[in-house]
Amino acid sequence: MGRTIIHVDMDAFYAAVEVRDNPELRGKPLIIGALPHERGVVSTCSYEAREFGVRSAMSIKEAYRRCPHGVYMHPNPHKYEAASEQVHKIWLTYTDLVEFISLDEGFLDVTGSAAMFGGPRKVALAIKDRTKAETGLTCSVGIGYSMMSAKLASEEKKPDGLFEIPSAEALKTLIIDRNVRIIYGVGPKTAEVLQNAGINTVRDILVSKQAVIRLLDNHGRQIVELAEGRDDRRVVPYHEAEAKSVSREWTFQKDTTDFNYLKDALRLLAKDLSLKLCFEGIYARTVTLKVKYADMKLITRSKSGDAINGTREIYKTAASLLDTVEKRPIRLIGIGLSGFSDSDFRQLSLDDMVDIGKEKRKKALDNTLLELQRRYGGEVIKTGDELIAEKRFGIEKKEEKK
Repeated sequence: MGRTIIHVDMDAFYAAVEVRDNPELRGKPLIIGALPHERGVVSTCSYEAREFGVRSAMSIKEAYRRCPHGVYMHPNPHKYEAASEQVHKIWLTYTDLVEFISLDEGFLDVTGSAAMFGGPRKVALAIKDRTKAETGLTCSVGIGYSMMSAKLASEEKKPDGLFEIPSAEALKTLIIDRNVRIIYGVGPKTAEVLQNAGINTVRDILVSKQAVIRLLDNHGRQIVELAEGRDDRRVVPYHEAEAKSVSREWTFQKDTTDFNYLKDALRLLAKDLSLKLCFEGIYARTVTLKVKYADMKLITRSKSGDAINGTREIYKTAASLLDTVEKRPIRLIGIGLSGFSDSDFRQLSLDDMVDIGKEKRKKALDNTLLELQRRYGGEVIKTGDELIAEKRFGIEKKEEKK
């Protein structure tokens, strides 16, 4: 039995969310990432900005050179994660075989479920219609017989498109004269090796199969198979508790040796990570500190212990790790969490048992705060330490205009 795979890709996701929430941005070249005077890159941009050659991961200085009249904004992760959660829930109503590639992209294996909804095309149209109605955003959807064909189909009619590649022959007909980069797994370095050998298009790959294999060995065999339309990769459902790690990091505009300032950054990163874990109902046993010095040397320090998901515990562990590193100019700091579980079970000591009443009261308060944050957003309430940290970073909330 053949497979039916759907690939959904939200259109310019971060930028689209900002335009949805502020219609005055519609039609303008919107660049999300660092600001022009800051050090950083483009996270994403609107289609209007892409017309000027602006692309994701481009240096913000280069983006400003190409599009000085654009609107530049910092990203709002909480807002994008909330929109992503809405989108993911829509996908999961059509199959439980969903592989979330990122906040705005995923594969759905609807082989066994599409018939219940009238077929693959009806599912694709329903996803597009519901996404627009429920989130105010658009997406491009591809239907294929494999993961690569579905991915290529979703890219064919962007933005707000729908396209189907039903067979290997249809795939080959579509891409035969396109650049080798269209094949999954062919990045810039692999493309350079192929092009140096005179292999520039998919047709060249099919004509020179043995040459590709000689050049790239097993990777070459995979490229040849994909060029022939053979792709046996399976959609692997993703569960947050099974993830290897989750992390947040901060790149400073100026290198710093102020460790109190660095700890304020850790406090804010810990809060962000805590919200993510609490909303998913999971705990982490390992906290990893990431530090990049001014000379670009990168180091990590890790500590494992009881399963935790609270801001205070994450921060205290990360801050203690920071105290162990060399004190010289730092340009980036981050926290990673791993060793996930769905329980905070641990062996209690005598001191723990004495303080168990205090722990229960603290847990009840934390649950109340979490419910408020879940209902009204992560910024609804802050501890005194968080307010101090935010003030040091200049993240003071402005009053809304009435």
